[in-house]
Amino acid sequence: MNETTANNEQTPAGVGPWGLKLAGVGAALPPKVLTNADLTAWMDTSDEWIRERTGIGERRLGGTTSGLATEAARAAIEAANVSPDEIEQVILATTSPDYMLPGTAPAVARELGIDCGAFDLQAACSGWVYGLVVANGLITQGMNKVLVIGAETLDRMTDYHDRGTGILFGNGAGAVVVERDETNQGQLLSWDLGSNGQHVHILYSEHDGKIQMDGREVFRQAVTVIQRSATNALERAGLTVDDVDLVIPHQANIRIVEAAWKRLGFSMDKTEMVLEHTGNTSAASIPLALDSALTKGRIDSGSTVLFVGFGAGMTWASAVVRWA
Repeated sequence: MNETTANNEQTPAGVGPWGLKLAGVGAALPPKVLTNADLTAWMDTSDEWIRERTGIGERRLGGTTSGLATEAARAAIEAANVSPDEIEQVILATTSPDYMLPGTAPAVARELGIDCGAFDLQAACSGWVYGLVVANGLITQGMNKVLVIGAETLDRMTDYHDRGTGILFGNGAGAVVVERDETNQGQLLSWDLGSNGQHVHILYSEHDGKIQMDGREVFRQAVTVIQRSATNALERAGLTVDDVDLVIPHQANIRIVEAAWKRLGFSMDKTEMVLEHTGNTSAASIPLALDSALTKGRIDSGSTVLFVGFGAGMTWASAVVRWA
């Protein structure tokens, strides 16, 4: 199937003199709200129809990817109680950079006043989890603090007159300061990264084009890869579904999550969802939901958190974190 998967069976995360903690989290949403009621003026739909099929009530429009990323990053840096000049690497997961060239991450670093490496990472809706795994590798190699951001302005590539895609996508950003934990209490316990290029054309956008999606096939593939990836990550961590305190999935469609959870045995009570108020924000969705979970007090020191991303490519990514 031309499928590729990366795992940590030979070199487990956290091996070495220190662990990892997600020291500060921040979020940013643009002020303009596009409700389901607003969409009824542009397409044959209703609030009830959209909510029933997606779980979405509204999404945000406007802003720039660099602007939203910078806002979320500033909030994360403040929450981590660190200085911007302590950040040693900026990783920006995005499918909607400000320009085709250059990358958007250097502009974010400039706005933050950070003098360090900065690069964009494109793994669609799995991007932030990919970035977390990369950050863990940099920290095990000696870095102290890495800024991992997911930011999107998907309104630039969404046709809000198309009922198949226009009901789904919105803008936003989430950021996390990933920091060395010398107590080794916090750990990236395991991860699972994968892709299948056979499914490139079920969800894509041409240069300067709009998002094109085969919704039925995306649903079918997403449920399958979520189940496989989450199972792989838990097995590599030596854990079961019952050991997980909170699951934070990519916020794409409530029906996808519910169908995957039925197969895996997770309950929605153990799941943090912000989809109703954000829509699908691609690489931003998991850190946005993480920020929401922390605001609600759903994560404590010692909690086991499972992140699950899936998206265009087709890509998928899961990571199990012991919170410190």
